[in-house]
Amino acid sequence: MAAERIQPTSVFQPGLIDRLPAVRGRLRANAPLKDVTWFRVGGPAEVLFRPADRDDLIDFLKARPADVPVTVLGVASNLLVRDGGVPGVVIRLLRGFVDMQADGNDVLAGAGALDLNVAKTAQQAGVAGLEFLCGVPGAIGGALRMNAGAYGTEIKDVLVEAEAVHAETGEIRTFGVDELGYSYRQSSLPAEWIFLSARLRGHAGDPEAIGQRMLEIQGQRGDSQPIKTATSGSTFKNPEGHKAWQLIDQAGCRGLTMGGAQVSEKHTNFLINTGAATAADLEALGEEVRRRVFETSGIQLDWEIRRIGIAAGEGGAA
Repeated sequence: MAAERIQPTSVFQPGLIDRLPAVRGRLRANAPLKDVTWFRVGGPAEVLFRPADRDDLIDFLKARPADVPVTVLGVASNLLVRDGGVPGVVIRLLRGFVDMQADGNDVLAGAGALDLNVAKTAQQAGVAGLEFLCGVPGAIGGALRMNAGAYGTEIKDVLVEAEAVHAETGEIRTFGVDELGYSYRQSSLPAEWIFLSARLRGHAGDPEAIGQRMLEIQGQRGDSQPIKTATSGSTFKNPEGHKAWQLIDQAGCRGLTMGGAQVSEKHTNFLINTGAATAADLEALGEEVRRRVFETSGIQLDWEIRRIGIAAGEGGAA
């Protein structure tokens, strides 16, 4: 089946889509990303590629022009897309990457599988130890990349191995957890490797008890985080020995606004789009928070949210 090629109304480089190899999935030029990000802001992808499946992605990577950059998205839960959009090809792993199945005390999950759904699959199979995933927004691919965690457990604690493809060569490799160089909220695996799937290991448990623990986690998350607003998860990493939200609060940033962006009143390590924010508003507010925290505590906050693309007026669509 030929790929659907939707012609753009405005583009970064006229004709880029016509230089790309044929695919079985969908290619779309000047594709809006604003509505797929949890912040609900940002410019378009120069070209958006939704692979039909694993083989479609691998074939595309092997055949794509070497000068065309690629950026991988999952569900864009911990992401800020700048207002000028993202040059090159944005690859979004959705259908074809969401399969999940239990295998004894293991759960096999595609990179596009929602963390919550992986936790539910484990619960239904009587696999305990993966409950924390119901408190992690996003999909498994992003969780693997940033060593996502919550409520005392991180991906590195349950990961057995992960399969990935190299964006430049199409090479497939399976990495053991010890090869991924995990530390707090990051992996040392080069960004050229795109995660395809993971094997996660828990232990035998009672489905009812597992379900109860998941309800507790979701309740705690709802009570403490602004999950019903346009936000994108924790904004900054916790510095060693400190809580980012406490440093932000002590710097007087609770409720601080810039344009349509605001530091959450409920949890100060969350930025929210009050309805009219731009990506520039959110990034500028984050930088102001970092400045004030450093000024009051001498501690430099590091972004946990991934920021991609270019600012409006730098060459992309406005």
